[in-house]
Amino acid sequence: MRIVITGGGGFLGQRVARALLARGGLGAKPGGATQMSELVLVDQVMPQGGVSGENVRYATGNIADRSFIKRIFAPQTDAVFHLAAVVSAGAEADFDLGYQVNLDAARLVFEACRAQPRPARLVFTSSVAAFGGELPAVIVDTSAATPQSSYGTQKVIGELLVADYTRKGYVDGRCIRLPTIVVRPGRPNRAASGFMSSIIREPLNGETAICPVPKEAGMWISSPERAVEALVRAMEIPATEWGANRILNVPGITVTVAETLAALEKVAGAQYLARVHFERDPGIEKIVLTWPARFATARANAMGFGADSGIEDVIKLHMRALAQ
Repeated sequence: MRIVITGGGGFLGQRVARALLARGGLGAKPGGATQMSELVLVDQVMPQGGVSGENVRYATGNIADRSFIKRIFAPQTDAVFHLAAVVSAGAEADFDLGYQVNLDAARLVFEACRAQPRPARLVFTSSVAAFGGELPAVIVDTSAATPQSSYGTQKVIGELLVADYTRKGYVDGRCIRLPTIVVRPGRPNRAASGFMSSIIREPLNGETAICPVPKEAGMWISSPERAVEALVRAMEIPATEWGANRILNVPGITVTVAETLAALEKVAGAQYLARVHFERDPGIEKIVLTWPARFATARANAMGFGADSGIEDVIKLHMRALAQ
């Protein structure tokens, strides 16, 4: 089996790659014989000290370059994790770049999958940014997508394309709307929701964190560990279990900024709270505060997807990762 991960140099792509190698491939039990003939990690640049192995290959280039994508997919490709994207605030600030990467490049990937001798399995990462504006108290599986940002709009268009390519038999697509991932390691990026990681990550690193939204702001979040589990599970579930609906809201937990800081104090100590400062940012609020914070994920639960037990455990997971 040949597997391609776009955005393979990013923190999520690297974690998915490690998970696949640890499992011995898709559908394999941990420690089982590998089912991967090749794992191709695609990105603009690759991290130093990244995932390695005898069947791991890195491919660097511009994902919006048609010839580059055709070269990557030239051999038979059996499974694709499409993770590459311009994040929310970046897509809002640069309209052209957002559509070039989040829509045009995604279409190139879908077309490369369509050109395969056999339809490839395709996991497309979408987002809670698919929803916005006037929302019900709780988003359910049948809630209509109502994006209020360029990023959300691009993701919803991608979902519809994957559904249509699947209907036509060109791919075996699966779209998962991931919660905000907390805690993202490394330096802050241009994700509008990045502050939820920063108010945990930076204080624990001895640095100041800026929170651009009020304490009562709520978010639908998932740890990186649960997000990776969701991505792999989405790929492994047979097409018959997905049926005609290839779009899924992934389980998460609802937490406010205030609850996050209270959990940080309980888990790590009160001294860390002094490193968090509040500076309201209307641009960030305009994006984030339109996103839903509460979901009922009955379909995903029935399909075996899981969520974190609470924000304290999310913080503990991050602290354990720091200690390694």
